Amino acid sequence: MALIVYASLHPFSGWHWPTVTDTEGWLDLLWLPTPRSSRFDRWANFLAYQPLGLLLAIAWIRSGHGTWRACVQATLAGLLLSLLMEWTQNLLPIRVPSRLDLALNGAGTLLGALLAAALQGLGLVRYWQRLRDRWFVPHGNAGLALLLTWPVALLFPPPLPMGLGEGLSRAALALGDALADTALEGWLPTPAAQGQLAPGTELIAIVLGLMAPCWVAFVMSRQVVNRLVLLVGAMLLGLLATTLSTALNFGPEHALTWVTPVLRPALAGAVLLSVALAFLPRRVVAALGLVGITSLIALISQAGTDPYFASSLQAWEQGRFIRFHGVAQWVGWLWPFAALLFLMLQVAERPTHAEVARR
Repeated sequence: MALIVYASLHPFSGWHWPTVTDTEGWLDLLWLPTPRSSRFDRWANFLAYQPLGLLLAIAWIRSGHGTWRACVQATLAGLLLSLLMEWTQNLLPIRVPSRLDLALNGAGTLLGALLAAALQGLGLVRYWQRLRDRWFVPHGNAGLALLLTWPVALLFPPPLPMGLGEGLSRAALALGDALADTALEGWLPTPAAQGQLAPGTELIAIVLGLMAPCWVAFVMSRQVVNRLVLLVGAMLLGLLATTLSTALNFGPEHALTWVTPVLRPALAGAVLLSVALAFLPRRVVAALGLVGITSLIALISQAGTDPYFASSLQAWEQGRFIRFHGVAQWVGWLWPFAALLFLMLQVAERPTHAEVARR
């Protein structure tokens, strides 16, 4: 719900009160207009609320509510959230409230809730819980969230394929701008991008970017076989998410233009290193992950932006992707640091009785 609010009200600037003076004008605002929208916007509004309906319905079902009661509650909650967002968009100059968006949001929530009912009826919710207990260590919610949001982070175009970690340089630039014309101006180092990285350095950065979800997944899983399955899944998700991002930016006919000669050896190197990593203890994996993700952030902070990357960012920030710009951007910037915190906690946690017994 927080992500939907963020995406609906981004960029949170230009707030103004509607210039309406009569009751009829207020009723028109509350009833919502029906402006024309693109096919992309219609699909986005329909698909964006499906996870909300699915998760709310499953949560209420697992809390002991009846299946159909949970579906109705989830649908009403999604409709109420959508209505509040559409009304609030009347206060933002670049957002356009729409009655059609409200209907599509409600339909998406309903479909997600019905999918939850189908999953419950087929017993797949209980099966997922047993599978999760068998594959992952207890209390691994944060790690699962990191794994599920990693493909979302790749949707916002990174400087290099799989190259998450630009948040450090962006934060340093923002802090430098905030200190401008003050007594502290120039006290902090300002990151200076060095332009295009050397092929060897670019290869290392892509390898580290591909391995980033593997460090998180391997810390959460116990068995080598499970880790290898998660490795294959992470690689496929990364390739698919990057291909989708390129297709959204430059068109379906250019979906694979991001596949450069450096990518192939980088993919092979990441797979070989990750297979070797799958045989190491969890704490060792977490410690190596801290080093690897820190190195990835340092390398990405040195990468400059080429004209194609700048063009894709402009499309996200000013064009048809504005609804996803804020969410995908922040997920991409914060994901490496959230992964570092997660791995640090795994290194610092007290050993279990089973680990002590094995020693």
